[in-house]
Amino acid sequence: MSIVAPAPTNKSQLHSPIVELRRYTLHPGRRDDLISLFDTYFVEGQETCGMKIIGQFRDIDDPDAFVWLRGFADMQARHRALTAFYDGPVWAAHRNTANETMIDSDDVLLLHPVGDAGRFALPDERPGPVSINPSSAVIEAVTYKLKVPPELGFLAFYEEMLSPILCTWGEHRIATFTSEHSANTFTRLPVRLGENVVVIFSRFHSVDAQAAFNELLGGSPAWQTVRQQLSRYLIAPPDIARLSPTTRSLLR
Repeated sequence: MSIVAPAPTNKSQLHSPIVELRRYTLHPGRRDDLISLFDTYFVEGQETCGMKIIGQFRDIDDPDAFVWLRGFADMQARHRALTAFYDGPVWAAHRNTANETMIDSDDVLLLHPVGDAGRFALPDERPGPVSINPSSAVIEAVTYKLKVPPELGFLAFYEEMLSPILCTWGEHRIATFTSEHSANTFTRLPVRLGENVVVIFSRFHSVDAQAAFNELLGGSPAWQTVRQQLSRYLIAPPDIARLSPTTRSLLR
């Protein structure tokens, strides 16, 4: 059984069959420096090479973490796009400045959507370089680290048991992804190998809305029961990231 995400609106398109979820650990106080560089040069710089920059975010709970998502048509397209960018003029001009902000950039999950409906539905246009209307939304990314591939029970459990409770208390799921186990087609950039994960992306209108959801969920007897059942599938507690979109993030 597959997980079904909400259908896209008429003004959005589905992206992408292959997605990288990238989490960078930065030197203290350098996150805004990297975001300024990224939003100015690396969005269009990468998209002209054949990839989709889905979203870039501040982690609300970690001031030295930068999280972003980029998508590709398939693994071969990923190789071509990354080769074009990392051998190209934009990265050559700005890589030293970017790398100076980073402690670690190797925390990368390679993912694919759970069915076409699991993909991101994104607007056709992103905010421009001088956008003055930052989004107040919180994108929540919950990573479930599983004992076995998710097709062996977890996806059905999520759909039948978890999802109804989460939706009741206000979760708006926008995408569902799981591990892509194809060989890494661009070995210059490592990815986390050999893991079985499901990543659920949800959108809340504000930090307060996400906090209210957590409070209501925590008081639900049904949730307490299903959490005990959930632990049977996991090798670690779910990793919950609360993400604030940058001004140029397409996902917002």
